[in-house]
Amino acid sequence: MPIYALQPGQKVGKPVINGSGQVLLNRGVILTRNYIDKLYRLGIVSLYIDDGLLPDIEVNDIISDKTRIDTIKHVKDIMTTHNEGQSKRCGASILASKKTLSLVYDIIDQLLDNNNLIVNLIDIRTMDDYTYAHSVNVCVLSVLTGISMGMVRSQLVQLAIGALFHDIGKMLVPLSILNKPAKLTPQEFEEIKLHPGNGFNILSNDTNISRNSALIAQQHHERYNGEGYPGGLEGEAIHLFSQIVGMVDMYDALTADRIYRKGVPPQEVYEMILGSGDCLFKQEIINQFLKNIAAYPAGTVVKLSTGEIAIVIETLPGYTQYPKVRILFTDNLEPVDEQIEISLLEHRNITILPSFRKFADKY
Repeated sequence: MPIYALQPGQKVGKPVINGSGQVLLNRGVILTRNYIDKLYRLGIVSLYIDDGLLPDIEVNDIISDKTRIDTIKHVKDIMTTHNEGQSKRCGASILASKKTLSLVYDIIDQLLDNNNLIVNLIDIRTMDDYTYAHSVNVCVLSVLTGISMGMVRSQLVQLAIGALFHDIGKMLVPLSILNKPAKLTPQEFEEIKLHPGNGFNILSNDTNISRNSALIAQQHHERYNGEGYPGGLEGEAIHLFSQIVGMVDMYDALTADRIYRKGVPPQEVYEMILGSGDCLFKQEIINQFLKNIAAYPAGTVVKLSTGEIAIVIETLPGYTQYPKVRILFTDNLEPVDEQIEISLLEHRNITILPSFRKFADKY
Protein backbone atom coordinates (compact mmCIF):
# COMPACT_ATOMS: atom_id res chain seq x y z
CA MET A 1 0.00 0.00 0.00
CA PRO A 2 1.20 3.56 -0.72
CA ILE A 3 2.25 5.54 2.33
CA TYR A 4 -0.59 8.05 1.92
CA ALA A 5 -3.21 5.28 2.17
CA LEU A 6 -1.90 3.77 5.41
CA GLN A 7 -4.08 3.92 8.52
CA PRO A 8 -3.23 3.46 12.21
CA GLY A 9 -4.12 -0.05 13.34
CA GLN A 10 -2.94 -1.82 10.18
CA LYS A 11 -0.41 -4.65 10.54
CA VAL A 12 2.97 -4.60 8.76
CA GLY A 13 3.16 -7.57 6.37
CA LYS A 14 6.90 -7.59 5.57
CA PRO A 15 9.85 -5.99 7.38
CA VAL A 16 10.78 -2.45 6.35
CA ILE A 17 14.58 -2.29 5.97
CA ASN A 18 16.87 0.58 4.99
CA GLY A 19 20.03 0.44 2.89
CA SER A 20 22.21 -0.04 5.96
CA GLY A 21 20.42 -3.25 6.83
CA GLN A 22 18.51 -1.75 9.75
CA VAL A 23 14.99 -3.05 10.35
CA LEU A 24 12.82 0.05 10.66
CA LEU A 25 9.60 -1.87 11.34
CA ASN A 26 9.29 -5.62 11.70
CA ARG A 27 6.60 -7.88 10.39
CA GLY A 28 3.52 -7.94 12.63
CA VAL A 29 4.00 -4.44 14.06
CA ILE A 30 0.75 -2.48 14.36
CA LEU A 31 1.03 0.91 12.69
CA THR A 32 0.50 4.10 14.64
CA ARG A 33 0.23 7.62 13.28
CA ASN A 34 3.71 8.28 14.65
CA TYR A 35 5.14 5.27 12.77
CA ILE A 36 3.45 6.34 9.52
CA ASP A 37 4.76 9.92 9.84
CA LYS A 38 8.31 8.66 10.50
CA LEU A 39 8.19 6.32 7.49
CA TYR A 40 7.12 9.27 5.34
CA ARG A 41 9.99 11.44 6.62
CA LEU A 42 12.46 8.61 5.92
CA GLY A 43 11.33 8.45 2.31
CA ILE A 44 9.43 5.17 2.50
CA VAL A 45 6.72 5.41 -0.13
CA SER A 46 4.92 2.08 0.30
CA LEU A 47 4.95 -1.14 2.28
CA TYR A 48 3.27 -4.51 2.57
CA ILE A 49 0.21 -4.77 4.84
CA ASP A 50 -1.18 -7.98 6.33
CA ASP A 51 -4.94 -7.41 6.08
CA GLY A 52 -5.88 -10.96 7.09
CA LEU A 53 -7.36 -11.78 3.68
CA LEU A 54 -4.41 -13.94 2.60
CA PRO A 55 -3.23 -15.75 5.74
CA ASP A 56 -2.00 -18.71 3.69
CA ILE A 57 -0.04 -16.75 1.07
CA GLU A 58 3.61 -15.79 1.56
CA VAL A 59 5.23 -13.34 -0.89
CA ASN A 60 8.86 -14.44 -1.13
CA ASP A 61 11.92 -12.89 -2.72
CA ILE A 62 13.96 -14.97 -5.19
CA ILE A 63 17.09 -14.44 -3.07
CA SER A 64 17.37 -14.40 0.72
CA ASP A 65 16.70 -11.21 2.66
CA LYS A 66 20.18 -11.45 4.19
CA THR A 67 21.92 -11.62 0.81
CA ARG A 68 19.91 -8.70 -0.55
CA ILE A 69 20.51 -6.56 2.56
CA ASP A 70 24.23 -7.40 2.70
CA THR A 71 24.69 -6.60 -1.00
CA ILE A 72 22.81 -3.29 -0.77
CA LYS A 73 24.95 -2.30 2.20
CA HIS A 74 28.14 -3.28 0.34
CA VAL A 75 27.23 -1.22 -2.73
CA LYS A 76 26.27 1.70 -0.49
CA ASP A 77 29.59 1.51 1.36
CA ILE A 78 31.48 1.60 -1.94
CA MET A 79 29.50 4.43 -3.49
CA THR A 80 29.35 6.67 -0.41
CA THR A 81 32.85 6.35 1.07
CA HIS A 82 34.76 7.51 -1.99
CA ASN A 83 34.88 11.08 -3.20
CA GLU A 84 35.66 12.03 -6.79
CA GLY A 85 39.41 11.75 -6.47
CA GLN A 86 39.29 8.40 -4.72
CA SER A 87 36.68 6.93 -7.05
CA LYS A 88 39.07 7.19 -9.99
CA ARG A 89 41.42 4.92 -8.07
CA CYS A 90 38.79 2.33 -7.09
CA GLY A 91 40.63 -0.90 -7.73
CA ALA A 92 40.70 -4.57 -6.88
CA SER A 93 40.83 -3.83 -3.17
CA ILE A 94 37.30 -2.41 -3.36
CA LEU A 95 35.33 -3.41 -6.45
CA ALA A 96 36.60 -6.95 -7.02
CA SER A 97 37.14 -7.67 -3.34
CA LYS A 98 36.48 -11.02 -1.72
CA LYS A 99 33.33 -9.50 -0.24
CA THR A 100 32.02 -8.52 -3.69
CA LEU A 101 32.74 -11.94 -5.16
CA SER A 102 31.21 -13.73 -2.18
CA LEU A 103 27.97 -11.76 -2.54
CA VAL A 104 27.87 -12.29 -6.32
CA TYR A 105 28.41 -16.04 -5.86
CA ASP A 106 25.60 -16.12 -3.27
CA ILE A 107 23.19 -14.41 -5.66
CA ILE A 108 24.06 -16.77 -8.52
CA ASP A 109 23.90 -19.90 -6.35
CA GLN A 110 20.53 -18.97 -4.86
CA LEU A 111 19.03 -18.27 -8.28
CA LEU A 112 20.43 -21.50 -9.74
CA ASP A 113 19.01 -23.47 -6.79
CA ASN A 114 15.57 -21.80 -6.97
CA ASN A 115 13.05 -23.99 -8.79
CA ASN A 116 10.45 -21.22 -9.02
CA LEU A 117 12.16 -18.20 -10.53
CA ILE A 118 9.16 -15.89 -10.63
CA VAL A 119 9.67 -12.30 -9.52
CA ASN A 120 6.59 -11.59 -7.41
CA LEU A 121 7.95 -9.18 -4.85
CA ILE A 122 7.56 -5.44 -5.23
CA ASP A 123 10.80 -3.94 -3.93
CA ILE A 124 10.31 -1.44 -1.12
CA ARG A 125 13.08 1.19 -0.89
CA THR A 126 13.77 4.45 0.84
CA MET A 127 14.37 7.40 -1.46
CA ASP A 128 17.90 7.88 -0.13
CA ASP A 129 18.79 4.23 -0.76
CA TYR A 130 17.29 4.05 -4.24
CA THR A 131 20.60 3.90 -6.15
CA TYR A 132 22.01 1.06 -4.04
CA ALA A 133 18.82 -1.05 -3.97
CA HIS A 134 18.42 -0.44 -7.71
CA SER A 135 21.95 -1.70 -8.40
CA VAL A 136 21.28 -4.93 -6.49
CA ASN A 137 17.91 -5.45 -8.14
CA VAL A 138 19.43 -4.94 -11.59
CA CYS A 139 22.11 -7.49 -10.71
CA VAL A 140 19.56 -10.09 -9.56
CA LEU A 141 17.23 -9.61 -12.52
CA SER A 142 20.12 -9.64 -15.01
CA VAL A 143 21.48 -12.93 -13.63
CA LEU A 144 17.94 -14.32 -13.71
CA THR A 145 17.75 -13.44 -17.41
CA GLY A 146 21.20 -14.91 -18.05
CA ILE A 147 20.13 -18.19 -16.46
CA SER A 148 17.03 -18.27 -18.67
CA MET A 149 19.28 -17.76 -21.69
CA GLY A 150 21.44 -20.75 -20.72
CA MET A 151 24.60 -18.88 -19.72
CA VAL A 152 27.38 -20.80 -17.99
CA ARG A 153 28.58 -19.82 -14.53
CA SER A 154 31.62 -17.83 -15.71
CA GLN A 155 29.35 -15.70 -17.90
CA LEU A 156 26.91 -15.19 -15.03
CA VAL A 157 29.74 -13.92 -12.79
CA GLN A 158 30.85 -11.34 -15.38
CA LEU A 159 27.24 -10.30 -15.96
CA ALA A 160 26.55 -10.01 -12.21
CA ILE A 161 29.61 -7.86 -11.47
CA GLY A 162 28.94 -5.51 -14.37
CA ALA A 163 25.26 -5.23 -13.43
CA LEU A 164 26.04 -4.58 -9.77
CA PHE A 165 28.35 -1.69 -10.70
CA HIS A 166 26.57 -0.48 -13.85
CA ASP A 167 25.92 2.91 -12.21
CA ILE A 168 29.32 3.26 -10.49
CA GLY A 169 30.02 6.31 -12.68
CA LYS A 170 27.28 8.18 -10.82
CA MET A 171 29.78 8.65 -7.99
CA LEU A 172 31.08 11.53 -10.10
CA VAL A 173 27.67 13.13 -10.65
CA PRO A 174 26.67 15.83 -8.11
CA LEU A 175 23.94 14.68 -5.72
CA SER A 176 22.04 17.87 -6.50
CA ILE A 177 21.52 16.50 -10.01
CA LEU A 178 20.96 12.84 -9.08
CA ASN A 179 18.33 13.72 -6.46
CA LYS A 180 16.75 16.68 -8.22
CA PRO A 181 12.94 16.45 -7.68
CA ALA A 182 12.18 18.11 -11.02
CA LYS A 183 12.99 17.82 -14.69
CA LEU A 184 16.70 18.14 -15.50
CA THR A 185 17.95 21.04 -17.57
CA PRO A 186 19.72 20.15 -20.85
CA GLN A 187 23.05 20.95 -19.18
CA GLU A 188 22.26 18.71 -16.20
CA PHE A 189 21.25 15.87 -18.50
CA GLU A 190 24.56 16.21 -20.33
CA GLU A 191 26.24 15.78 -16.93
CA ILE A 192 24.20 12.61 -16.31
CA LYS A 193 25.21 11.25 -19.73
CA LEU A 194 28.85 11.23 -18.62
CA HIS A 195 28.29 8.48 -16.04
CA PRO A 196 28.55 5.50 -18.46
CA GLY A 197 32.01 6.58 -19.64
CA ASN A 198 33.12 7.37 -16.10
CA GLY A 199 31.86 3.99 -14.95
CA PHE A 200 33.77 2.22 -17.71
CA ASN A 201 36.97 4.01 -16.71
CA ILE A 202 36.51 3.10 -13.04
CA LEU A 203 35.87 -0.58 -13.76
CA SER A 204 38.64 -0.75 -16.36
CA ASN A 205 41.16 0.39 -13.74
CA ASP A 206 40.50 -2.85 -11.88
CA THR A 207 42.53 -5.60 -13.54
CA ASN A 208 40.36 -8.25 -11.83
CA ILE A 209 37.20 -7.03 -13.56
CA SER A 210 36.70 -8.29 -17.11
CA ARG A 211 36.27 -5.99 -20.08
CA ASN A 212 32.82 -7.51 -20.63
CA SER A 213 31.78 -6.36 -17.15
CA ALA A 214 33.23 -2.89 -17.74
CA LEU A 215 31.38 -2.59 -21.04
CA ILE A 216 28.10 -2.95 -19.16
CA ALA A 217 28.76 0.34 -17.38
CA GLN A 218 29.62 2.01 -20.69
CA GLN A 219 26.78 0.62 -22.81
CA HIS A 220 23.75 0.10 -20.55
CA HIS A 221 22.05 3.22 -21.97
CA GLU A 222 22.62 2.22 -25.60
CA ARG A 223 19.49 1.07 -27.45
CA TYR A 224 19.00 -1.59 -30.13
CA ASN A 225 17.70 1.00 -32.64
CA GLY A 226 20.73 3.26 -32.15
CA GLU A 227 18.93 5.97 -30.20
CA GLY A 228 20.80 5.48 -26.92
CA TYR A 229 23.94 7.09 -25.48
CA PRO A 230 26.86 7.75 -25.17
CA GLY A 231 27.92 6.10 -28.46
CA GLY A 232 24.66 5.71 -30.38
CA LEU A 233 25.52 2.03 -30.89
CA GLU A 234 23.05 -0.13 -32.77
CA GLY A 235 22.00 -3.79 -32.81
CA GLU A 236 24.70 -6.37 -32.14
CA ALA A 237 27.31 -3.65 -31.71
CA ILE A 238 25.96 -3.50 -28.15
CA HIS A 239 27.39 -6.32 -26.03
CA LEU A 240 24.84 -8.97 -25.01
CA PHE A 241 25.48 -8.30 -21.31
CA SER A 242 24.91 -4.59 -21.86
CA GLN A 243 21.64 -5.25 -23.69
CA ILE A 244 20.39 -7.36 -20.78
CA VAL A 245 21.37 -4.82 -18.12
CA GLY A 246 19.97 -1.92 -20.15
CA MET A 247 16.57 -3.59 -20.37
CA VAL A 248 16.51 -4.61 -16.70
CA ASP A 249 17.70 -1.15 -15.67
CA MET A 250 14.73 0.43 -17.48
CA TYR A 251 12.24 -2.05 -15.99
CA ASP A 252 13.42 -1.56 -12.42
CA ALA A 253 13.71 2.23 -12.73
CA LEU A 254 10.18 2.58 -14.09
CA THR A 255 8.54 0.37 -11.44
CA ALA A 256 10.25 2.14 -8.53
CA ASP A 257 8.94 5.23 -6.78
CA ARG A 258 11.24 8.20 -7.26
CA ILE A 259 11.49 11.66 -5.74
CA TYR A 260 9.97 13.22 -8.85
CA ARG A 261 7.31 10.61 -9.75
CA LYS A 262 5.35 7.60 -8.54
CA GLY A 263 6.39 4.20 -9.87
CA VAL A 264 4.53 2.78 -12.85
CA PRO A 265 2.52 -0.40 -12.01
CA PRO A 266 4.46 -3.57 -12.95
CA GLN A 267 1.83 -4.72 -15.45
CA GLU A 268 2.12 -1.44 -17.38
CA VAL A 269 5.93 -1.62 -17.49
CA TYR A 270 5.63 -5.27 -18.52
CA GLU A 271 3.56 -4.18 -21.54
CA MET A 272 5.99 -1.34 -22.34
CA ILE A 273 8.99 -3.68 -22.34
CA LEU A 274 7.08 -6.31 -24.32
CA GLY A 275 6.23 -3.75 -26.97
CA SER A 276 9.83 -2.57 -27.37
CA GLY A 277 11.13 -5.75 -29.01
CA ASP A 278 13.81 -5.24 -31.70
CA CYS A 279 13.45 -1.52 -31.15
CA LEU A 280 14.82 -0.58 -27.74
CA PHE A 281 15.92 -4.13 -26.92
CA LYS A 282 16.40 -7.41 -28.75
CA GLN A 283 13.18 -9.44 -28.76
CA GLU A 284 14.90 -12.68 -27.68
CA ILE A 285 16.27 -11.02 -24.54
CA ILE A 286 12.88 -9.52 -23.70
CA ASN A 287 11.19 -12.92 -24.00
CA GLN A 288 13.70 -14.60 -21.68
CA PHE A 289 13.35 -11.79 -19.12
CA LEU A 290 9.57 -11.50 -19.06
CA LYS A 291 8.88 -15.21 -18.73
CA ASN A 292 10.11 -14.92 -15.13
CA ILE A 293 8.50 -11.57 -14.26
CA ALA A 294 4.98 -11.58 -12.82
CA ALA A 295 3.00 -8.92 -14.67
CA TYR A 296 0.76 -8.85 -11.58
CA PRO A 297 2.87 -9.55 -8.47
CA ALA A 298 1.33 -11.58 -5.65
CA GLY A 299 -0.88 -9.37 -3.52
CA THR A 300 -1.91 -7.12 -6.41
CA VAL A 301 -5.59 -6.12 -6.25
CA VAL A 302 -7.21 -6.48 -9.68
CA LYS A 303 -10.63 -6.03 -11.27
CA LEU A 304 -11.76 -8.85 -13.54
CA SER A 305 -13.79 -8.56 -16.73
CA THR A 306 -16.64 -10.13 -14.73
CA GLY A 307 -16.69 -7.01 -12.55
CA GLU A 308 -15.44 -8.91 -9.51
CA ILE A 309 -12.51 -7.76 -7.38
CA ALA A 310 -9.75 -10.28 -6.80
CA ILE A 311 -6.23 -10.51 -5.46
CA VAL A 312 -3.33 -12.27 -7.21
CA ILE A 313 -1.97 -15.26 -5.31
CA GLU A 314 0.28 -17.14 -7.77
CA THR A 315 1.93 -16.91 -11.20
CA LEU A 316 3.52 -19.77 -13.14
CA PRO A 317 6.80 -19.37 -15.08
CA GLY A 318 6.18 -18.69 -18.73
CA TYR A 319 2.57 -17.63 -18.15
CA THR A 320 3.22 -14.41 -16.33
CA GLN A 321 0.18 -12.54 -17.67
CA TYR A 322 -2.23 -15.25 -16.52
CA PRO A 323 -2.04 -15.49 -12.72
CA LYS A 324 -4.20 -17.42 -10.31
CA VAL A 325 -6.48 -15.05 -8.40
CA ARG A 326 -8.73 -15.27 -5.34
CA ILE A 327 -12.06 -13.47 -5.68
CA LEU A 328 -12.78 -11.23 -2.67
CA PHE A 329 -15.59 -8.88 -3.73
CA THR A 330 -18.62 -9.02 -6.01
CA ASP A 331 -19.13 -6.60 -8.90
CA ASN A 332 -21.05 -4.45 -6.37
CA LEU A 333 -17.96 -4.33 -4.11
CA GLU A 334 -19.64 -6.55 -1.51
CA PRO A 335 -17.54 -9.27 0.18
CA VAL A 336 -18.20 -12.65 -1.43
CA ASP A 337 -19.90 -15.35 0.63
CA GLU A 338 -17.18 -17.82 -0.32
CA GLN A 339 -13.74 -16.97 -1.65
CA ILE A 340 -12.90 -19.00 -4.74
CA GLU A 341 -9.69 -19.24 -6.75
CA ILE A 342 -9.54 -19.02 -10.54
CA SER A 343 -6.60 -19.66 -12.85
CA LEU A 344 -6.76 -17.12 -15.66
CA LEU A 345 -4.54 -19.50 -17.64
CA GLU A 346 -7.39 -22.02 -17.63
CA HIS A 347 -10.15 -19.42 -18.01
CA ARG A 348 -8.91 -17.29 -20.91
CA ASN A 349 -12.39 -15.73 -21.28
CA ILE A 350 -11.82 -13.87 -17.99
CA THR A 351 -9.32 -11.02 -18.17
CA ILE A 352 -7.85 -8.38 -15.87
CA LEU A 353 -9.08 -4.88 -16.61
CA PRO A 354 -6.49 -2.07 -16.93
CA SER A 355 -6.16 1.13 -14.88
CA PHE A 356 -7.44 -0.09 -11.54
CA ARG A 357 -5.23 2.11 -9.39
CA LYS A 358 -7.91 4.16 -7.62
CA PHE A 359 -9.63 1.19 -5.98
CA ALA A 360 -6.35 -0.60 -5.33
CA ASP A 361 -4.84 2.42 -3.56
CA LYS A 362 -7.98 2.94 -1.48
CA TYR A 363 -8.14 -0.76 -0.65
